Amino acid sequence: MNDDVKRLAVCQQRLGYSFTDLKLLDEALTHSSSADTRQDSNERMEFLGDAVLGLVICRELYDRLPSAMEGELTKIKSAVVSRRVCADVADELRLTDALMLGQGMSPGELLPRSLAAGTIEAILAAIYIDGGIEAARKFILEHFAEKIDSVAGSEHQFNFKSQLQQYAQRQLNQTPEYELLDEKGPDHAKCFEIAVTIGSRTFPGAWGPSKKEAEQKAARLALESLGVLAVEPEDEPAAEDG
Repeated sequence: MNDDVKRLAVCQQRLGYSFTDLKLLDEALTHSSSADTRQDSNERMEFLGDAVLGLVICRELYDRLPSAMEGELTKIKSAVVSRRVCADVADELRLTDALMLGQGMSPGELLPRSLAAGTIEAILAAIYIDGGIEAARKFILEHFAEKIDSVAGSEHQFNFKSQLQQYAQRQLNQTPEYELLDEKGPDHAKCFEIAVTIGSRTFPGAWGPSKKEAEQKAARLALESLGVLAVEPEDEPAAEDG
């Protein structure tokens, strides 16, 4: 077994995917520094792989977070498909060890993180071309699962409106409605009181410096009242002097 065949075999083992067309894997692992022309490198595959990754992650978040709105989904997606996360996944799979690099570069060196990120994107394109979107989806959800869980959990857990809507629709077959109860202060520094109603039940109102923040606080109070969240303890009063 020559070195190239061995290199590709080891890489497939790390990926957990066997290529029908090994030329695709070889192209995905060909850095521009070792190619005769840039068209012979993995740069075009990086472009395609980035799009495939974005599509799969968007669909996963869309299905996983049915109450999350566009802004929240975009924020989570951007974090999951970031160059840093892509580089982390590439490092976990030791993909840069299999890269074909030009003179002056060695897989054993400390390579740029952008190079690792580009490698996983090229690999995703190769899997997509070789096995279709389902093969790419399976690979992405397996190797990006921890990243998705971590980012989606940390971002989504503080969106109390999304949590409340999801709970109300699944458990109560109702959609929360937000009502402005009161507002105080001058135009440049108003405060708003908003309460949540689910069906025939209205929960305690909450104040905030904007309607959006007041709605989040009101949603949290509703979640606490429903027993979904633990009641947040109030700050203890400061001890009096003397």
